[in-house]
Amino acid sequence: MLTQLPVAIQVFSVREDAAADFKGTMQKLKDAGYAGVELAGLYGHTPAEIRQALDEVGIPAISAHVPYVELLADPEGTIAAYKEIGCRYIAFPYLNDDVRHGTPVFEDTLKQMRHICEIAKEMGIPMLYHNHDFEFIKMENGQYGLDYMYDAIPADLLQTELDTCWVNVAGENPAAYIRKYAGRCPVVHLKDFYKEGAAANMYELIGIAEKKETKGIFEFRPVGHGMQDMPAIVKAAEESGTQWLVVEQDRSIGRTPMEAALLSIQYLKG
Repeated sequence: MLTQLPVAIQVFSVREDAAADFKGTMQKLKDAGYAGVELAGLYGHTPAEIRQALDEVGIPAISAHVPYVELLADPEGTIAAYKEIGCRYIAFPYLNDDVRHGTPVFEDTLKQMRHICEIAKEMGIPMLYHNHDFEFIKMENGQYGLDYMYDAIPADLLQTELDTCWVNVAGENPAAYIRKYAGRCPVVHLKDFYKEGAAANMYELIGIAEKKETKGIFEFRPVGHGMQDMPAIVKAAEESGTQWLVVEQDRSIGRTPMEAALLSIQYLKG
C-alpha cells in the first residue's frame, strides 16, 4: 500500500461516463476503492440532485473545480450551491489566457480572486488553486507566477492544490514543491504522464486548442504507470499535512477512462 491517505478522483477523468450516468459512475468509483470525488461540473443536474446521488452511493464530493468566471459572476450563490452538495473545498481550476499570470490585468485578477476567497471564508469554504504549467512564468520580481500569487493572497484565504504533473512539466520537482507549501496543501493532485521530446499537444489533451506544432510525444497515464516518482510525491504529501490525494487523468489512451481509474487506485492502495 503506497498511502493510507484517503484517495479521491477528479470526475473530469471519467467525464463522459458521468454525463451519461452520474449515479452509476459514482457507484463504480466507490466500488473501485475511491473514498471521494472531486467535481468538475454538475452534468445537467441540480446541486440537490448531485447531493442525493452521492448520499445514496455513499461517496462524498470533497472538492469541486469551479471556473473563475462563474465565481466572479455570483460568488455567494455559486459557493452556496457547492456547500449544498457537501464540498469541503472549492478550487480555481484554470485561468484563461487573458487574465492569467503575466498579463497586464493579472493584478486585478488577484484582487478579484482575493475577494472571492474572502466570501468563501465567511461561508466556511476554503479556496484552493489548481495549477497548470503557465503559472511558472517568471514575474518582474523573479518569482514564479504561482509563488507570486500565493504571496499576494495569504494562506488563510487561498491554499494550494498542486497538480504534480504540471509542476513536473514546468521543470520543477513535484515532491519538493509540495514540501515548499507544507501546511498549505490540503489537497494534492496525483497525475502521471509519459513524455518524449518537446511535446506541444499537452493542452489539446485537456480540450484546449494550442497554436503550436507538435514535435514530441505526451500522454497522460494512470498513476504509477508513467514517469512520475509517485512514492516520493506521496511521501511528501503525507509529511506536509495533505488531507486528500486526488487522482486525475485528463485523457486515457488504449483503455477506457474507468479502466485507467481502476489502475490508478490499485497502484495506490493495492
